[in-house]
Amino acid sequence: MSLILNLLLIIFAISLVFFFIAKANANNLKVNYSLHSLPIYHASCCALASLLPAIILLFVVSVGDQIFFKIWIRDFYPIELNNGNKFDESLLLIKVLNFVQGNQFGDPEAWVISAGTQWKEWANRSDFFLSVSVPALSILGGLVTLKSIKADYKARNKVETVLLWILGLSSTVAIITTIGIVLSVLFESIRFFKLIPIDEFLFGLTWNPQFEGAERAGSEGSPAKYGMVPMFVGTFLISFVALSVAVPVGLLSAIYLAEYASIRTRSFLKPLLEILAGVPTVVYGFFAALTIAPLIRNVGEVFGFTVASESALAAGLVMGVMIIPFISSLSDDVINAVPQSLRDASLGLGATKSETTMRVVIPAAFPGIVASIILAVSRAIGETMIVVMAAGLAANLSFNPLDAVTTVTAQIVTILVGDQEFESAKTLSAFALALVLIVVTLFLNFIALQVVKKYREQYE
Repeated sequence: MSLILNLLLIIFAISLVFFFIAKANANNLKVNYSLHSLPIYHASCCALASLLPAIILLFVVSVGDQIFFKIWIRDFYPIELNNGNKFDESLLLIKVLNFVQGNQFGDPEAWVISAGTQWKEWANRSDFFLSVSVPALSILGGLVTLKSIKADYKARNKVETVLLWILGLSSTVAIITTIGIVLSVLFESIRFFKLIPIDEFLFGLTWNPQFEGAERAGSEGSPAKYGMVPMFVGTFLISFVALSVAVPVGLLSAIYLAEYASIRTRSFLKPLLEILAGVPTVVYGFFAALTIAPLIRNVGEVFGFTVASESALAAGLVMGVMIIPFISSLSDDVINAVPQSLRDASLGLGATKSETTMRVVIPAAFPGIVASIILAVSRAIGETMIVVMAAGLAANLSFNPLDAVTTVTAQIVTILVGDQEFESAKTLSAFALALVLIVVTLFLNFIALQVVKKYREQYE
């Protein structure tokens, strides 16, 4: 890793040197000729030619040699242990890697010493090749481009083409990552539905996951149940409480800051409000568990209500405070983006400030306001820490916000914490929950896009 970092620093330094040399040459050429591209484009083109091929070579060799080493090292495994089982092969590889990294305990076996020694030899050859070829390729690319600097050299076109490719590759990586996440969740969910009927999962009213042959603490011998309804009821209950706080407070705050507050007041209140977005969720969780939950329980007892020590109301209220900045900040920006001409036209027709705000500005900014609310919904649905600390982990099917409930994300974390058996329905159920959560989120986003599209066509 240190070699890769050193090589990156070297090629960045080389490309920086070529940048300034190429810029100086282009400036000198500019004195006597009319250049097709500005000197900065010639300098950038030379730097990119020095940088990108060397980085690509470094990446390909660094990743590729590990893949080939793992394939070649199989020839050193003992025949009686090399039975084609992937788990056994992983154990053999770990022994070799421990020897290579110096983490060997006790006397290593003879085949481990032989394999580890050979691995070190391959690694040394690879490091030597990188140490020579990467700087050489960087210098070569810079020199070739440096000699190409002429008055009619289309450096700007080449730089823009390279940047366009980089942007395209970045978008592709994001798309491939999303597809990979969805497919990995989907395949594991299919394995789960082979063990548990899909109708039992989608419509079951009891959630009691257990490993094969084991009983969950407190289950009292009851069989495993995988009904997802209690988690999704808890998720939407807590999200509803949170949005009941965040939407009115956030939207009204945005309207005040954008339409009524003075510049001095806005410059003070807006950063203060956005500080809420920077508070870690674990802090909100502590606040909910140690302050809000006991307060709600005490107030409920005064009025004769039975309030659980961990309740959906406590988690929802604190979560609502947490997501206020998502609505207020985005809505404020959207309201400020409404053309001033719309306000002036309304005021010119005799409307008051409040009438202009409510009947002209807010409808014009409605698509952006909907987008901010959907972002807040996604944030509320995906929150875990506040739920774990303030609402509990009990999968109770209840629509009462004073009861203890749990959410989908909290259960996923609970299932995947600690040692796992990935052939068990309990572990695979986390992927099924994640798949349904993805589908629900996509559905909500689709509805939001339709609303935004409808009103955007009306006001554009």
